[in-house]
This record gives sequence, C-alpha cells and structure tokens, in this order.
Amino acid sequence: MKTPARALALSVLIAVAATGCGAGQNQPANSNPAQSVTELAPVVVKSGFSGKGGNINVLMSSDFQTLDPGNSNYVQTANVGQLYYRTLTMAKETAGQPPTVVPDLATDTGKVSDDGLSWTFTLKEGVKFEDGTPITSADIKYGVERTFAQDVFTQAPQELNAALDAGGYKGPYKDPSAVLKAVETPDERTVVFHLKKPFAEFPALASRSNTAPVPKAKDTKLDYTNHPVSSGPYMVESYNRGKSLKLVRNPHWDPATDPNRSALPDTFSFSLSTSQATISQQLLADSDPNAITLDSNGALQTSDSAKLADAKVKDRVASGLLGCNDVLSLNTQKIKDPDVRKAIALALDRQSILVQYGGRRFGELTQSPLNAKMRGYVETELELDPTGKPKLEEAKKLLEGKDYPKTLTYGYANNRDAFKNTGTVVQQNLKALGIDVELVPIPAPNYYSVLASEQLPDMGRSGWCGGADPASVRTSADPLLGPNNDGTSYGFSNTSRYFDPVVSKAMFELRNTDGTSEELGKKWSEAFGSALKTYPIVPLIRSHTNSVVGSNVRNAQVGYFFGGIDLSIVGVEQ
Repeated sequence: MKTPARALALSVLIAVAATGCGAGQNQPANSNPAQSVTELAPVVVKSGFSGKGGNINVLMSSDFQTLDPGNSNYVQTANVGQLYYRTLTMAKETAGQPPTVVPDLATDTGKVSDDGLSWTFTLKEGVKFEDGTPITSADIKYGVERTFAQDVFTQAPQELNAALDAGGYKGPYKDPSAVLKAVETPDERTVVFHLKKPFAEFPALASRSNTAPVPKAKDTKLDYTNHPVSSGPYMVESYNRGKSLKLVRNPHWDPATDPNRSALPDTFSFSLSTSQATISQQLLADSDPNAITLDSNGALQTSDSAKLADAKVKDRVASGLLGCNDVLSLNTQKIKDPDVRKAIALALDRQSILVQYGGRRFGELTQSPLNAKMRGYVETELELDPTGKPKLEEAKKLLEGKDYPKTLTYGYANNRDAFKNTGTVVQQNLKALGIDVELVPIPAPNYYSVLASEQLPDMGRSGWCGGADPASVRTSADPLLGPNNDGTSYGFSNTSRYFDPVVSKAMFELRNTDGTSEELGKKWSEAFGSALKTYPIVPLIRSHTNSVVGSNVRNAQVGYFFGGIDLSIVGVEQ
C-alpha cells in the first residue's frame, strides 16, 4: 500500500526514509553491527494504558493524499482512516509482526461456498453512521462500486476488484443503470461476493478500504474527501486542506460492536504543514507531551539518530520492523531496454542510499520486495551486490553499443531531505555511466498522483507495505508489477509501468488459478522474479521505524503495515 510521503496496503506504495548515520556503524539499540534489523525486538511505549480522554496532537509535514476510503491506496490514510471508517474485516496490528485479519463490521471473517467462488459476510447488529443511520449491506456494496470508477478515483485500491467476477463494470457514475453483479445484497445485513476463481486470502481483501460503507446520498465524488461519513469511533469536525484536521468522537459508534479500537482520546488534532525538522525538534525536546507524528521514521533528521539514546528520549521511542520495502522505480516507457535498466541498477551505490535512510538502525538492504516470510516465497537471484556496493564496470559493459537516454529525471517527494539525498546518490552514480540526472521535487501530497499521471518522472522512489495480506506473495507481487484488471496494460500501482506480453499474461492468468496460498505463492514468486530480472524496479531497503512520542502518550506502537504510530490503540495521560 502506498503513501504520499513515505509508509498498506496495500494497497498501496510506501517510502520509509529516515536519518543519516553510517551504514554498518554501531547504532543505539543495535550495538552489534552484525545484527540484522529484522532481529531487533519491537518497542511499544508505555503499553497497557486504558484511560480515556484528552487530545492527541499529530504533527505532519504535509496533508493526506485523500481522506476518501474509496480513493485511497496509502498507509497513512489507512492509519487515520481506521478512526473514522470501518470495513468488513480489519488488519489488526501487533508490533513487529504481520497483522492478523479479524472481523470488523462483519460478524466473522466470512464464509466461503463449497466451490470457493463466493464469500458471504453478515453485518453486526447496531452499527451506524455518524448521523445515527444504520449501516446496511447496500452501503457496503456502494463503497465497493465507487472503487471501480477509476476515471474519477485514480488511486482506488484494486486488489479486491481484481478478484471479483465483475465483467466490464466501470463504477456507478458513467452508467448509473449498470449493475455490479459480483456483489449481492440479499438483505440489509448480508453481503455476498462472487469471485472469478477461489481466493483463500479473500478475507484479507475485505479489510481494504473498498468495503468501507458509503451512503449513496452523501457521495460527493472527489469532494467526499472533505467530509467522509464516519462509521468509526471518530468523525471529522473540521478539515482545512493543507493546514489542519480535527477528529471528535462519533456519538453513534458503539464500542460493543468494535473490540479492535480502544478509542481512548476524546480528540485527534492534526497539524498538516509543520516542517519535518521542526517536528523532530519538538518531539525530541518533548515540547508538546501530547504529540506524535505519522511522518516517515518519526520525521527524524540526519543529525537526530544519536539523540535517540538520550536519557530523556530513549523511553519515548516506539520502534519496529515494517512489512515495507522501498524500491527505485524505473519508467519502462522511457527506459525501454532491460540491459540499460540493469546497468542503472548495477551502478547504484545502495550502501550510500542506506546511509540516507539513517543506516542499519532504520533498515537493511534487500534483493527483492518479497521476503521469506511470505507463503510459498521463492528467492529471485539478482546480480546486485547484497552489501550494496556498485558494480560499475559490469554496468558500463552492458551499455556498450547501446542507444540509451543520456538525460533522465528523478522525482522525489519534497517533504524530507532523505528523499532528495537519495536522488543525489543516484545522480552521482549515473554520472559515471554518462547519464545526467535532473532532480525534480514533487509536492508530497501529490507524489503518487504524479507517478500515475503523464508527468511521471523517468525514475522515482516508491515502495510497498504488503497490501491486504503482507504474508501473501500475490498482494505484493501483483500490485507492484502486475497488469490492470483486464490484463491489457500495466496495473495502477505499477509505477514502473512494466508490461510484458508473456510475463504479464502469466500474472493475469494466475489471478484465475486455483491452489493453496503456498502453491500460488510459488507461482507468483516465479512470475514476479521473471519480471524483476528485467529491472523495472531496483530493490533498495526494508524498513525499521523509530518514532519519538510525547511524554504523555501511551500505547505507542509502530504498525507493521502502517509504518507509523497505530492510532487505533494510542492514548494520552491527562
């Protein structure tokens, strides 16, 4: 799952950058240089708190890409979204571990038909919108229908939609008479999904924001982001785009129907335009004891890493391994030759890029966005040096006799130095190949919209947090490099715009292939590996996040999927 300034989903992509200290150097909380960040125990700040009341101040350097659950493939929106919308199932976080799928609006995680082609969910009794109106199966179906309108909602999550036997359905706007037969509502509390092929991991797809209920009468299309109608414990009181957001309690949320969200604070106040340097300084100094941030790696700056060991700071640092991987995405429509892309990959000093992310306390180099904890995972052997050192001579040989672009653009979200500094490393590395790289800043809230537009740069940093099920190969492989819903072009999360007639066809057919998660995971790994060996993306870093919180903040847990403080359980001492 994406985020505009980093950290799903999931849908979606994430860039979890951090602070600068030497790769391989001893770090606070990682005094053994040989110790992998995957071995570091997660830290939850002052867990076990159950007091209600107070306000949490969330300091952020930029606005959310959107608050509309139907147009969101971003982990930051998913994190704050769990406060004001609910879904049929929910990915419940545990620090340092992949999330567990649990019932949310539904009474269970779904019942599958004997042939595996239908999943039935029953809504809990007593669930209501913020105005007291009961939530019905029709509201769930309409929420799903909206996400098919990709002409309106360009970032709508598509993993669930790709699994449905939806024919050519294009959403509720172009042809209001069209019917989404893949979702049935036989009564007000029952939702039935019909699939193309059996999909054992479908309960995880039902946790995506597609299934957040939307009352049709309140749908204002793109303006819905200004006030999404709440089905969760909080609702929007005010939203000043680019400046502030305030969430207050939803009086019609019934905690008896929702064991997953403790909803401890009375309010959440978001500041959406504080510089990351200021956020970092304020959190380290504890100038606001009620403050947290959702920015990547706690908005920590290059000089801040050593301060995490200070006596007044170390007990306020939440940390944990994420299911998130950063990659360098190469625009295959501009850099068409796989050998040229491979040369770029081999020329990169990934070790220096890790320094820009803060060194080994904040992540480790990877050879693939997939990992061995995924069901059915098969390793792909790339020719990248696993320690991150460049292979410049091999890169130069690949370019001999080639006609390749001598000038390329590198786009980066403009809200933190680490993103720009990574581009500077790429710029320096490719200069040795005779390629000039122009760094192009992109406003952070618009970053992934630009990557999905005609203004797509030639290269850009992006990432992925495992989608609906971080233990599934498919929910990472398919969005990252898979085709669109009809198999004719690249998929909407596929920022490299990779499409190969053979490999992409194989991925498309895998969506309609029977088998266990392990069997299908192996096949998806192999197809993804075939694509990866043509270097549409260059694997960079798997992230470990550190986030400083104010001294009054309790239950501060870094979500494996969210990449930031999990808002569903956080509290504040008054």
